[in-house]
Amino acid sequence: MLEQMVSEGELLFSSAHHDIVGQRKQRGALKRSSLGRRIEDLVSWINQEAIAHGLPDQQVPPDPHGNLGLSRLRRTLAWHIARRPGGLVALAIQYGHMRTALDARTSTGYGSRERRGFHGELDVETALAAAATAARLRDAAAAGEKISGPAARRAIVGAASIPSFEGARTTPKAAAKFLARDGLVLFDNPDAFLICAFKRDTALCDPDPGATAPNQFACQLGCGNAIRTDSHAQAVREHADRLDARAALMPQPLGDRLRLTASRFRTLAETHDATAQTAEEALA
Repeated sequence: MLEQMVSEGELLFSSAHHDIVGQRKQRGALKRSSLGRRIEDLVSWINQEAIAHGLPDQQVPPDPHGNLGLSRLRRTLAWHIARRPGGLVALAIQYGHMRTALDARTSTGYGSRERRGFHGELDVETALAAAATAARLRDAAAAGEKISGPAARRAIVGAASIPSFEGARTTPKAAAKFLARDGLVLFDNPDAFLICAFKRDTALCDPDPGATAPNQFACQLGCGNAIRTDSHAQAVREHADRLDARAALMPQPLGDRLRLTASRFRTLAETHDATAQTAEEALA
């Protein structure tokens, strides 16, 4: 969006294009203080819209540490980007670390380790996302959800052995140690409707020999690292229903392809129903 707002070759936060209210004829980028005020204005707008639409839980709560500021907004954006399949690659691109991004497909460990500050941040975000996935799986199992998949037992063990992370206090060294537990680190992949209990030797996503995370954008059916919960199976069925609804509006060839894909997704859900076990049964 920023690239479309400014002229080619111009700064993304150019004063000439973004200082609409003041209309000052100054060159260069917006000052840090101006951007800080705009971030606070964004927070106010979000809260106003949340109240107007009856969504009070979507408000940005007051922060005891003060205003968000640029550095903290950057971390917030990184948190959301990193927690999508392929998000770490997107994060590298979004923040301009192109050499890191170009190496990411062949080295999930993000080669070119001379960029230590950014790589440490990637490790921390990856570890925090994986720990959150493990916690959700543990809570789902405790609530009675069943689990299926070849890595079910390993995933339950991994979920039960997660360390306690304390947000930004997590160090890159601790994150790297956590990610090095091959076979016990869990990665959520909502686009594939599964959790990956990543183990390099059994992964079908072609990870690098030293990888500590899967290539989630290359997730393959039949992988020995996959597990699904009852919630995943329900999400699969809902996705199949959406595909059928789209198919009804498409020309027949496209509609037939969508219906075939929907049928395959329903087969995944039926396989889960037929093979799912409780956590206790999987560990027996």
